[in-house]
Amino acid sequence: MKTATVRDLRYRFPEVEAKLREGEEIEVTKRRQVIARLVPVKPQRPRAYPDFLAIQREIFGDKALNASGSELVSWARGEY
Repeated sequence: MKTATVRDLRYRFPEVEAKLREGEEIEVTKRRQVIARLVPVKPQRPRAYPDFLAIQREIFGDKALNASGSELVSWARGEY
């Protein structure tokens, strides 16, 4: 684990940031005492959206609908 002082964070932050991007944990010290620990963020998985077209085909098959999307939503809400 690497260490960086508060002064390093102020004046040499790009170097500290580069170490974080490499996946290293960094302990922040002030007057030789550890006051914080910087931990790199785990990469997020991209959000997977449902396949709405496949769901629509499963429900309606290959039927052509005579209503627009907004009309279908209004009908589903009971406002039509």
